[in-house]
Amino acid sequence: MTKELAVIIDFGGPYTQLIARRIRELKVYCEILPYTVSVTQIQNLQPQALILSGGVKSVSEPEAPAVDTAVYQLGVPILGICYGMQLMARDLGGVVKAAERREYEQTQLVVQAENDLFAGLGKEITVWLGHGDVVVQPPPGFTITAAGPETPVAAMADSAQRFYAVQFHPEVENTPQGSEILENFLFKTAGFAGDWTTEAFIDSTLQDIRAVVGENEQVVCGLSGGVDSSVAAVLVHKAIGDRLTCIFVDHGLLRKDEARQVMETFTKKFNMKVIHVDAAAEFLSKLQGAAEPEQKRKIIGAEFIRVFEREAAKIGKIDYLVQGTVYPDIIESGTPGGTVIKSHHNVGGLPEDLKFKLIEPLSHLFKDEVRRVGEALHIPEEIVWRHPFPGPGLAIRVLGEITEDKLAILREADAIMVEEIKKAGLYRKIWQAFCVLPNIRSVGVLGDKRTYAYTIALRAVTSHDGMTADWYRFPHEVLARISNRIVNEVPHVNRVVFDITAKPPSTIEWE
Repeated sequence: MTKELAVIIDFGGPYTQLIARRIRELKVYCEILPYTVSVTQIQNLQPQALILSGGVKSVSEPEAPAVDTAVYQLGVPILGICYGMQLMARDLGGVVKAAERREYEQTQLVVQAENDLFAGLGKEITVWLGHGDVVVQPPPGFTITAAGPETPVAAMADSAQRFYAVQFHPEVENTPQGSEILENFLFKTAGFAGDWTTEAFIDSTLQDIRAVVGENEQVVCGLSGGVDSSVAAVLVHKAIGDRLTCIFVDHGLLRKDEARQVMETFTKKFNMKVIHVDAAAEFLSKLQGAAEPEQKRKIIGAEFIRVFEREAAKIGKIDYLVQGTVYPDIIESGTPGGTVIKSHHNVGGLPEDLKFKLIEPLSHLFKDEVRRVGEALHIPEEIVWRHPFPGPGLAIRVLGEITEDKLAILREADAIMVEEIKKAGLYRKIWQAFCVLPNIRSVGVLGDKRTYAYTIALRAVTSHDGMTADWYRFPHEVLARISNRIVNEVPHVNRVVFDITAKPPSTIEWE
């Protein structure tokens, strides 16, 4: 990993991960740490800069998040954003009070001092303000560097200490010059080289894996064919070759031709050792009679562990397990930082008596970064850019009890939908698109005959991270082609509907 590091201290703001993504887009490596992190932990990481994130509380609240004020003595540049600015002002002797009117809007600011932060941006900048508190008096040593109609202290700076703060959000699209502001801070103030690239990540990760895995040690990976496990598997294989064995459990709940595609890609293109476990009959037998979503999930999860454990035991002694953990998983677990390799505790419900350590080569990456690594490793586009697919597979897209006939119907319909989306050039504009088979049938007409057949529901959403989502506005002619093909080509289907609900209030998956 690059030696350069920016640390973002998270105070619970909704845009914290977006700050990290914007910084990484500028080829600067950064990590998000909770505000409870100690100064010693920060010092041990040797960051070149700190960013204090936004937050949802007022700094005047008794339980408001705070940081050890010793961070201001670390001698590194600091950028406070929104809540981070208010906290900096309060901690260093300024005055903060509740705003007369909460501002959540795009507005114009006048730059009053063109320091490093606003270099080259002109006298007026458009920004997104979102706050309930305002700084009314900067701390000693600070000057006001930007002001707005209702925000006299919209930005402030102590150039001598390299402390900068803004009341707005430079990370959001509604601040058009936000990237330039972050770039100024990172390069003009903090002196970053901007050398964190996909290639540099791959090289350093391969070195890390080779340094840890001994020549006689064995590594196993649960390969699903999704982007995270695929990229993790190819990275580890590139590092240690045949000491990696992948186990691909086909639970019979995959999409059309998915098992064949996964096996061909990894055995033929990458020459990897992959054990293909056809466990469809076992899973379907266990699922017989199960209709409730949580019941189906638990059955599949327990059976998957049993099958994986059985197949792994055949390999012999296993020293490491590869996991496709990505950075949002680390952040959400509250783990300070994240490591490529760490001791195994209990992941995915695997039993504690499996004595191995984890290799998590993607634990520093966001999903879009994982995809870029996949492209650099020449993993086929249909895997790198594959839409998210749930672990229980089609079991939670067939509503109610699962049968082989229902799965066959859903596979064909889903394949048609994806094919038409790709033909229209829309696949990479959509976060997730799939078909659902509701447990309902309705009357229709096919030719001159009355039918009583299934309905297929189409679901397509746009999203940045899956936490929230909006339904995708298809061109009507694409929807028409999908519907016509499904009712004409898929037996036992006579109706197609389109789900136009956002998340929230609904979820992306139906179960």
